[in-house]
Amino acid sequence: MVFVKYTENSELEEEMNPYLKIRQLREKGIYKFSHGHRTLNHFHDQLMKKTVQVAIEKVESEFGPVPALFAFFTMGSAARSEQSIWSDQDHGLIFAGNEQEKPYFLQLGTEISKGLHEVGYEYCDGNVMASNMKWCHSIGGWEKQLTEWLDEASWESLRYFTTFFDSRVLLGEEGYLRSLKETSISRLNEESFLYSRLLENISHVKKGIGVLGQFLPDIYGKKPGHLNSKDTIFFPYVNSIRLLALKEAILDPSTINRFEKLPLHLSHIKSYQSHFERLLELRLLLKRNATNYEDVHYVKIDSLSKFEKQELKQIMKKGYKLFNETKEIILKGCRS
Repeated sequence: MVFVKYTENSELEEEMNPYLKIRQLREKGIYKFSHGHRTLNHFHDQLMKKTVQVAIEKVESEFGPVPALFAFFTMGSAARSEQSIWSDQDHGLIFAGNEQEKPYFLQLGTEISKGLHEVGYEYCDGNVMASNMKWCHSIGGWEKQLTEWLDEASWESLRYFTTFFDSRVLLGEEGYLRSLKETSISRLNEESFLYSRLLENISHVKKGIGVLGQFLPDIYGKKPGHLNSKDTIFFPYVNSIRLLALKEAILDPSTINRFEKLPLHLSHIKSYQSHFERLLELRLLLKRNATNYEDVHYVKIDSLSKFEKQELKQIMKKGYKLFNETKEIILKGCRS
């Protein structure tokens, strides 16, 4: 976070830091746009675009013009348009040409990461950012990277692959990302056993409800008495629909859009969409006053009303049922 030293020259110092201006815009507008997840995520998009544009201008002023056409893409909740009040960073870069241009784009990725952090987006704990050489490649470099991840087919490499597939170009050449996704799906269809490996990758579902219907909040750790909504409620929906989207060659990263684009033979899956949309609304309602990114994901059970508890349990049960149905669909496809 950047702090402005208030001296008689404070206005000049503020003028010299465009990221601070965007941060102030965020702080003034975030609650205004938080009445719905669509408007909120559109606001996040605008803030991030402004930040990336400032970063590009800054790098160009120091290292010269951008040497090739490129695409800056987001991943995770930002790409799926599922961010809440607070969000962290998940992003990457694809550039034309060859890997010789990589030092320039890594510098750009570093500046973007720094700028987003100053604006209010926390650094990614897993370092999934364009400042990391793993997430910054030429088109050919990305083709090689994705091939290696699928060849290895380990838990970690497939986690990287699914992270990449939940992606959306925020600025630049959209066709670069679309082409990489299409090539990856062709590879999956040629080697269908990879779908079962991807299923194994998400098979551990952290339960938030016990056999007697009671909540299972964290007992130890940072938030005892709280439920981690990301692990126990969101992931069964997001992971299931992502896997079905891969199977059906749906390139859109949004969980809601993926629901809507499922083909007719999966129409029974679409019945879960309303529960996921309500989950997004409920998170905004319950966590509108969250003070940091971590707090967004934790729900204090004792603070919920009786109706909220019932509704949350219903959404969780539907998520677990969706995951089980997805598992059956994928395994059946692998056997046929």
